[in-house]
Amino acid sequence: MSAEATNPATTPAVPPELLPKAASQGARPATPAARKRPRHRIDLRRLGRAALLGPTSRDRLPDAIAHVAEAHRAHHPDADLEALRRAYVLAEASHRGQMRKSGEPYITHPLAVTLILAELGAETTTLVAALLHDTVEDTDVTLTQVLDEFGPEVAYLVDGVTKLEKVDYGAAAEPETFRKMLVATGNDVRVMSIKLADRLHNMRTLGVMRPEKQVRIAKVTHDVLIPLAERLGVQALKTELEDLVFAILHPEEYAAAREIATAHAAAPDPLAETAGRFRAVLREAGITAEVEIRPRHMVSLHRVRGKRGELRGVDLGRLLVLVQEDADCYAVLGELHTCFTPVVSEFKDFIAVPKFNLYQSLHTAVAREDGEVVEVLIRTRQMHQVAEAGVVALGNPYAPGATGGEDPHEGERADPTRPGWLSRLLDWQRAAPDADTFWSTLREDLAQDGEITVFRTDGGTLALPGGATCVDAAYAQYGEGAHACIGARVNGRLATLSTVLQDGDTVHPLLAAAGDDVSPSPDWLEHARTPAARIAIRRWLGAHPDRPAPGPGTRKPPLTGAAPAPTDEVPESAVTDLPGATVRLARCCTPVPPDEITGFAVRGGVVTVHRSACPSVARMAATGREPVGVRWGENTEFRVTLFAESFGRPHLLADLTEAIAAEGVAVISATVEPPAEQRVRHTYTLQLPDAAGLPDLMRAMRDVPGVYDVSRAQRSADARR
Repeated sequence: MSAEATNPATTPAVPPELLPKAASQGARPATPAARKRPRHRIDLRRLGRAALLGPTSRDRLPDAIAHVAEAHRAHHPDADLEALRRAYVLAEASHRGQMRKSGEPYITHPLAVTLILAELGAETTTLVAALLHDTVEDTDVTLTQVLDEFGPEVAYLVDGVTKLEKVDYGAAAEPETFRKMLVATGNDVRVMSIKLADRLHNMRTLGVMRPEKQVRIAKVTHDVLIPLAERLGVQALKTELEDLVFAILHPEEYAAAREIATAHAAAPDPLAETAGRFRAVLREAGITAEVEIRPRHMVSLHRVRGKRGELRGVDLGRLLVLVQEDADCYAVLGELHTCFTPVVSEFKDFIAVPKFNLYQSLHTAVAREDGEVVEVLIRTRQMHQVAEAGVVALGNPYAPGATGGEDPHEGERADPTRPGWLSRLLDWQRAAPDADTFWSTLREDLAQDGEITVFRTDGGTLALPGGATCVDAAYAQYGEGAHACIGARVNGRLATLSTVLQDGDTVHPLLAAAGDDVSPSPDWLEHARTPAARIAIRRWLGAHPDRPAPGPGTRKPPLTGAAPAPTDEVPESAVTDLPGATVRLARCCTPVPPDEITGFAVRGGVVTVHRSACPSVARMAATGREPVGVRWGENTEFRVTLFAESFGRPHLLADLTEAIAAEGVAVISATVEPPAEQRVRHTYTLQLPDAAGLPDLMRAMRDVPGVYDVSRAQRSADARR
């Protein structure tokens, strides 16, 4: 059931310029966005009168959908409007007598939703489903009737939207319901497109609700639907939803942003002169292009103000350059960077590497003579349509020839145009052990502010959220095969699994050889940011709760290691003459038998044991510290820190770890320093079952190709280099 509407004249909770106005009430107040980029608003009174008059003759298009037909034909000149006419006739007859809380006939709501989608360029099937989207839920019309009269595509979309309407985002059963809903949505993204348009119209007319209900709906829109709109690439809906939510949840901040926009609206546009210069430069270069001023919406103004403090005139908008071909985008970029001073740090190429939501554009910024920096977007008209409408602009994915190939899922409906993130989401829900896990990981993913693109060594790319690590990259590339990951190379350098990736990095996850005993550790969850990684790790850990520690000859991977990790408690391996004292082996030199050892009392009744040749012993003796008598006990299990010096080469980390495991030694921790002059230094803290095996271990490590020295820790950590 759609949210109730209200009369805009009686809704102080939502700012008036964000509500629809009747034509007889005059134009909307002139905000910068309305003045420079007007957007259609539905005349609810006119639609109400047309709806009350009922359907017209079969040969004539009803007046109530004339504006929908006009917007549709603007994008699809050859569209057949007969299906729209029949859908309106059925919807009007079904909803006749139903009223919204504002007093308008209920039919005005599906008409408004359909117009929103028509303006975005949705194809006819989506518009027909939008007109009928509330009929099955709110009237006597059945899904079978829709199927018989309009075919399986429309019926599928109406059924999907009906399921979405039943989702109570605040209910206890929300996770499972939302999970099922997303399965249906993922099979055809047009379902979510209709839902987003439905929510937008309801948000425009939300003022009749009680304030607490307005806040609840606004929060759900903010937490779930706006991020989904962003990921579907429907920026036109996303930005308006953001402003509507912003006005309800943060009225004071909204008023401040509106005041800034209003104050600048009366003055000449500070970007107009720069736009004129752009046009002249491009005209002289022989490049056909349109240069537009893109005003920022209220939320964007608020964000920019938070970053830059007091806003200047150029901060209120950006310049958009539209061209015909991809190559023209780079030609424009070259001219602007030649004729103006470019701000290199602001350049981003989303044409060569599109965003996860299909977005493509060149972003740059140039400095004017007065020092003001102007942001610039460069894209083709087709890119612009997709940037505004996202998946809505892709049309019917099931139309003949739409994908240029057969559906790879035999008998399974899978939208071939859905963005990669949505395909991944469907994988998450299949892998999640329960609905609550899926819901929590989904909300974490939706809360991510940005996304980065990293490159694989085979030339492919991986789209990951900001803050993603090598763990995330491994699971994104190999799925559950990443359980065998033992490390990674980032930009050619060995890196830990916890390394945070940056946009543009090249990452190569390193996997253990087949048959090796390598598996995830609970520590990996601390570094995983993507739902795919977190669900896969939790699933493995849940299936192996009592996995024993690796024994001799098994593989213990470095970095965050295989589960379960050895205890952090060092077995008592030395004894002291100091009564009641606890003995600890010094980490700076990690002594093992038969090393000569010396002890020193420290705070807390602890005696640290050093190798007698450790530099720390000489420093403490120089300060007058008295040594404490210590000697080796009977325990044979010890920890030791070893340094391995090597030349950089592929698979070195895996080979070294394998050599260590073959000696029956467990890796407690490992770090790899960045290569210097093609040389790499590894630091391993190892737990030996018997100190007598240390010489054999060091010999085995030296025998690994590329390793030219293995030594024990001799100095404190701050003096190792």
